[in-house]
Amino acid sequence: MAVKQQLEIPPVPNLGASGIAYSQEVQNQNNGSLRTFFIKLVNAVQALTSSGGGKYINYPFGAFQSLADQAIVSANTAYAMTLDTTDFSNGVTLSNSSRINVTNAGLYNLQWSGQFQNTDTQLHDVSVWLRVNGTDVTGSTGFISVPNSHGGIDGHTISGWNYFLQLAQNDYVELYWSATNTPVSLQFYPAQTSPTRPSTASLIVTMTFVSNLPD
Repeated sequence: MAVKQQLEIPPVPNLGASGIAYSQEVQNQNNGSLRTFFIKLVNAVQALTSSGGGKYINYPFGAFQSLADQAIVSANTAYAMTLDTTDFSNGVTLSNSSRINVTNAGLYNLQWSGQFQNTDTQLHDVSVWLRVNGTDVTGSTGFISVPNSHGGIDGHTISGWNYFLQLAQNDYVELYWSATNTPVSLQFYPAQTSPTRPSTASLIVTMTFVSNLPD
């Protein structure tokens, strides 16, 4: 079993009192306690600021995916992308199938990728954008053209990008999408053979803490 590495946080020393009269013995003991305290404190700071110090930092993060097909029921209609599996979570959680909640305020990096499928003989376009607390985020829409089916094989493309978001405590983020026609879907594929390949999530979303909000 791996041992979790932690910084040694030195306790504040309990210094003695010499009373009314000066005591060299008490002074020496206090000096020794303070010296030990500062040595441990410097060691902790040096460990944190070293090239490997990031292993001690506990940043919020979340990683989620969908193992289900997601259809477009009506063309040119907004739908929330949904997630059904939590891979990792630390202060970033799913509050329902589409809402990604943050426990701590801060600047976050949201990354996503979607596996699109088109069963039609014509290519169709997809729009993807963000909503924060139910409100569309200005400038967040991206456009994707999903290839048409060809030679009896459905058209496929995987697309994604990332956003930086300033979020307050308990804010939630959602990904929304629409398509110009209903043959387009976000598609889950089980493990396949020839060659053997693992399954394909229809949607993957990760969100990681970048920084505290500026003052």
